[in-house]
Amino acid sequence: MELYNATVTEFIMLGFTTDPVKQRVLFGLFLVVYALTMAGNFTLIVLICNDPRLHTPMYFFIGNLSFLDLGLSSVYTPEILITCISEDKSISFAGCVAQFFFSAALGYMECYLLAAMAYDRYVAISKPLLYSQAMPLKLCVFFVAASYLGGFVNSVIITKDTFSLHFCSDNVIDDFFCDIPPLVKLACGKKDSYQAVLFFLLLSNVISPIVFILASYLFIIATIARMRSKQGRLKAFSTCSSHLTSVTLYYGSILYIYARPRSRYSLDRDKIVSIFYTVVFPMLNPAIYSLRNKDVKEALNKLLK
Repeated sequence: MELYNATVTEFIMLGFTTDPVKQRVLFGLFLVVYALTMAGNFTLIVLICNDPRLHTPMYFFIGNLSFLDLGLSSVYTPEILITCISEDKSISFAGCVAQFFFSAALGYMECYLLAAMAYDRYVAISKPLLYSQAMPLKLCVFFVAASYLGGFVNSVIITKDTFSLHFCSDNVIDDFFCDIPPLVKLACGKKDSYQAVLFFLLLSNVISPIVFILASYLFIIATIARMRSKQGRLKAFSTCSSHLTSVTLYYGSILYIYARPRSRYSLDRDKIVSIFYTVVFPMLNPAIYSLRNKDVKEALNKLLK
């Protein structure tokens, strides 16, 4: 990847606070969150791989979602922990590029995967008797592979364009990771073409999947409305509740950060929202998909025994 910036060789991460006591508290808090994230997502993957009852398209997608959450949390949290306890808060230019690339790739992949899961829920509700035939393994693998490829390609584009910007002299990032808003704030001589690329990527990676998800749920609602049994309607809504919760939390925080006019950016407020979708959300996903799921609970009991 060709990078045109030669002025800045490293960046300084300000993180959340310079107060040593608060830093130690935050270190302990993020360490607990990271441990729970690793344990929860890894356990969910093991259960899905180990129990034949969970070898269905829905759990295939959930397992891949957990895999992405493991990666997403590992891109951010170790750097946050280091920033909290180390006096050296610098990150090399190459390290910033790598963190930016992997965070963007995993984030875009998750956007596409959540859209594929919406289609899976539509098929499960509209064609329950033909679910296995309508969602064969080959189709599921195709959806996941397309999500991974789309995330990778778009991440290459945004990483190349972001680090082709010229960073004059200021290298202090008022955030806990290398992200678009603080990096754009540091760049001088911003190109109009960069804003066009940002708009294109927002449209293709966030807005388009949201439209697809909304369309899927409109068809789902129409299908549920035709059901005569109240119990059947409740069961159908319950099937979608976990996915709807994930979509609302994930896309809501992303749109708040990246879909606002630049004049409304507030880095202090954005840090809190960014923490949610980068650190907290990967921890919540295993709970969202397992707490009310009888099959997962039974698989866990079987594994423990």
